[in-house]
Amino acid sequence: MFKKILIANRGEIALRVIRTCKEMGIKSVAVYSKADEESLHVKFADEAVCIGPAASSESYLKMSSIIAAAEITNADAIHPGYGFLSENAKFSKICEEHNIKFIGASPEMIDRMGDKANAKSTMIAAGVPCVPGSEGVIETFEDCIKVAKETGYPVMLKASAGGGGKGMRAVWKEEDLQDAWESARQESKAAFGNDDMYMEKLIEEPRHIEIQIVGDSTGRACHLSERDCSIQRRHQKLTEETPSPFMTDKLRKDMGEAAVKAAEYIKYEGAGTVEFLVDKHRNFYFMEMNTRIQVEHPITEQVIDFDLIREQIKVAAGIPISGKNYLPNLHSIECRINAEDPYNDFRPSPGKITVLHSPGGHGIRLDTHVYAGYSIPPNYDSMIAKLITTAQTREEAINKMRRALDEFHIEGIKTTIPFHRQLMDNPDYIAGNYTTAFMDTWKMEEPVDEE
Repeated sequence: MFKKILIANRGEIALRVIRTCKEMGIKSVAVYSKADEESLHVKFADEAVCIGPAASSESYLKMSSIIAAAEITNADAIHPGYGFLSENAKFSKICEEHNIKFIGASPEMIDRMGDKANAKSTMIAAGVPCVPGSEGVIETFEDCIKVAKETGYPVMLKASAGGGGKGMRAVWKEEDLQDAWESARQESKAAFGNDDMYMEKLIEEPRHIEIQIVGDSTGRACHLSERDCSIQRRHQKLTEETPSPFMTDKLRKDMGEAAVKAAEYIKYEGAGTVEFLVDKHRNFYFMEMNTRIQVEHPITEQVIDFDLIREQIKVAAGIPISGKNYLPNLHSIECRINAEDPYNDFRPSPGKITVLHSPGGHGIRLDTHVYAGYSIPPNYDSMIAKLITTAQTREEAINKMRRALDEFHIEGIKTTIPFHRQLMDNPDYIAGNYTTAFMDTWKMEEPVDEE
């Protein structure tokens, strides 16, 4: 087992990893930018090293500084969390070259699954259901026209190196194809330095449902059931739940088997997520694979009583998995609390938290790195907390979330707490009747003037 792990991340995920390290008797090293000097992950780690100024490019994304911090503290492993360098094949390779264990996927695996067109062709070879469309990158616009005709409109153009919704265009008829092709390539080139495109059939009324998997060095994998991530805004998840209200026993069995098949085909090692689109007829299609821990991993932990970070560390240390597949026996919901103004197009709201009262009670979990007096820097992702409720039934979990959101009191900045509170009263959400297009039609009620 590792003696010391450096956490190459910040905020709540860094604190989350530090806590498991402490429980396992492993020393932890925090790295931080100058903007994060007062963050809780810095305070609770056994050691902390400043790796640069506020800009991510000069701190959390600067590989040489992170490797230097690992070497001067004698860390024998690095946990990358999510985001930043967690799916960076070059960083995984550099760790390998410096004899530091990267607690994540191998460079080869990140490359193989990080390129979406390549990942799709790999999954087709593995026998995993995939959305009809191009078998790889589309080379020319003439090929694009041909594939669209063969696939049938509507289609979705996607950037091969994409993420976060960039380089994606829905096309409903052929006369709109060229504009979509050119604008998607330009956006992809600007965002990722790569304008390779592929095409898929546009799945109408889709649910975004992912399967959590873990694989070990022996080539075995297991799944830990599903998470429904369909409530999204601009392809960014807002809230997640497990089990999915759309799920059936047969669908769960089939999707779980497909995810394990995918992981074992590529001999995946570590925790990862196989993401699917599920249409209104409950046909499911491979979308992508994330070779890291997910933001929403706590809800899986809650419903099966399982520490995914501990499992990541154990697998990285060479300890085999049990091979058992897990099914949820409770219901859990996660609301991502962002420092954003939901009444003003979710505009970021950095600044100093003057008052913070956290919710508590049975079935409440709060993962956060903020506190009263903490100043949220404007340099990073705006998520400041994850509020998770767990109960025997979905109805109870929603009721518990309402109560917890009412108790969650933050002053000094704007947050998405009011958004989530209204969501918990939405009749379609309560009925489990939602798709990835939910936010396109639902509008929040305006705030009540309390003066």
